[in-house]
Amino acid sequence: MTEETIFTILLVIITFDFALERILSFLNRKSAKKPIPQELEGTYNQEKYAKSQAYNEEVSRFGNFSATFSFVLLVLAIYNGWFGALDHWIRTFSPFSLVSPLIFFGILYVISDVINTPFSIFRNFVIEAKYGFNKMTVKTYILDKIKGYILTAIIGGLLLAVLIYFVNAIGSDFWYYFWAVMTAFVLFANLFYTSLILPLFNKLKPLEEGELKSSIQAYCDKVKFPLKNIFIMDGSKRSSKGNAFFSGLGKRKKVVLFDTLVEKHSIQELTAVFAHEVGHYKKKHIIFSTIFSIGLMGFMLFLFSKMAYNAELSWAMGGQTSALHLNLLAFGILYSPISIALGIIGNIMSRKNEFEADAYAKETYDATPLITGLKKMSSDHLSNLTPHPAFVFVHYSHPPLKERVRALEG
Repeated sequence: MTEETIFTILLVIITFDFALERILSFLNRKSAKKPIPQELEGTYNQEKYAKSQAYNEEVSRFGNFSATFSFVLLVLAIYNGWFGALDHWIRTFSPFSLVSPLIFFGILYVISDVINTPFSIFRNFVIEAKYGFNKMTVKTYILDKIKGYILTAIIGGLLLAVLIYFVNAIGSDFWYYFWAVMTAFVLFANLFYTSLILPLFNKLKPLEEGELKSSIQAYCDKVKFPLKNIFIMDGSKRSSKGNAFFSGLGKRKKVVLFDTLVEKHSIQELTAVFAHEVGHYKKKHIIFSTIFSIGLMGFMLFLFSKMAYNAELSWAMGGQTSALHLNLLAFGILYSPISIALGIIGNIMSRKNEFEADAYAKETYDATPLITGLKKMSSDHLSNLTPHPAFVFVHYSHPPLKERVRALEG
């Protein structure tokens, strides 16, 4: 395949992705203007529902603006060969093939962050603050940025360095070895994320003795779930939105409840939410999703191994010679249609898992407090109660509230 053909395909894929997302966004924004579904009456009063519609409209329009800006910038960068120009400039002072990709992606990361930071600031400190969600201080925002840079440099830099070494030292079979490295990393991250990474950004404290812990303990005894690691996280440090999640494997499994969730929900609702999270554990959803993600990673690396040494990819990106980092960047674009398709499959599986976890909570605890808890959470988040089916199909990892309530009441 010639560089001209690859160049054209790159621009077509970028344009297709952008057009698809804008169409989905338009459909979802239009669907959000519908009245409250009969099944969800009482979730909002009319005043708050109008506020939720205004919030979702504003978020959508801002998302379209920032996405359009990024799209134009990326098209200009490829069309004018800016990535190739950056590679040529780096080669003037870094002739080593093992170092140049690290410098290349390091510069791109900084440039990308500088461009995206104004959008991030506006989203958090203007839109989210306007609707009462943002609780983050400027100090917290800056510290998060610094910590993010450090983690990206250490973890991202190390993994990229290993990939570069394998590509140069092993040849086209490098993907086997790097897949093994990434598998180990994914398993390590699953086991130790809440112990090593999360505490860098949030404080976790064990659930204290009291009515909530007693209720959860009684439920755990009933379903024979080993209650050891339940933590409250200071989510209110950044947002008023509440959430809960399950993390870890085996003996290192943890359930984390946001303090904002605990503050706004009853003991019964919180126990029902906990039962839902236990459902994910009992149904082995975390194990299956981890295996699925590792399998996808191997598939992606296999495909990349077929393109890693293709000089035409580098030329299509504006390079004057073959470069691993240009090929990796081009591959990321070429892979995006596959990524979208696999993402849809992953979301279908995730929505199925959520229905199963809801059913488990209904069977082992009670559907009513879970329904009221989900409605309350949606109201607190100003969630869109009438998302468009196409948007749900492509992007939603959780079923819409109406479908979850219908299943729980069935």
